[in-house]
Amino acid sequence: MYSILIIEDDKAIRDELAVLLESFGYRAVALDKFENVVEDIKGLSYNLILLDINLPNQNGFDVCRKIREINNVPIIFVTSRNSEQDELKSIITGGSDFITKPYNKYILLEKIKRKLKESNPTNYKELVVRDVVLDLHLSLIRYKDHEVELTRNEFRIMYYLFLNAGNDISKEKFMEDLWNDKFYIDENILCVNINRVRKKLEDIGLHNFIKTVRGRGYRI
Repeated sequence: MYSILIIEDDKAIRDELAVLLESFGYRAVALDKFENVVEDIKGLSYNLILLDINLPNQNGFDVCRKIREINNVPIIFVTSRNSEQDELKSIITGGSDFITKPYNKYILLEKIKRKLKESNPTNYKELVVRDVVLDLHLSLIRYKDHEVELTRNEFRIMYYLFLNAGNDISKEKFMEDLWNDKFYIDENILCVNINRVRKKLEDIGLHNFIKTVRGRGYRI
């Protein structure tokens, strides 16, 4: 499991980021003191940092520059500052990417996924559940000697199920986490997508891989 370090002094945003990351299978680690950020993170384990610019006592640019002196972990600035100068400075000081608040959670998640893949490509290729492989690069399912390609929405469904393998996922949770809140997705549309994925899986010999849990949702 990848660990994401959150360096954000606004508790509401910090908690929001932690919930988002954990719902998509990451482990969230968050600082709540900012007097000696660089020293405080030396004993922590993390694969990527989400960093605010406006921190107490020091700014995120200085923090980024100091972190770069000790490691090359990807750093994504998540900030309300949105000028071109700020974005340029984030690059100069060693930042890997930049996103402004209020952020689109799916864009942020995609940036995280890409930076993790770039920083450690050999470890970010696939997820495996009971000999079934979800290829994260090619968006397809492999089982034994067969494979099937997935559409964008089908891949999102399977990715979420693989991250939560063994757990019941309610239809409400699916709709909340997988689709942008600006768009209305009803239960019928979700069921149609699930059924399409099931048909593709059956075509390669995977019967009942996605189980319906009566009154609770789906699981693999």
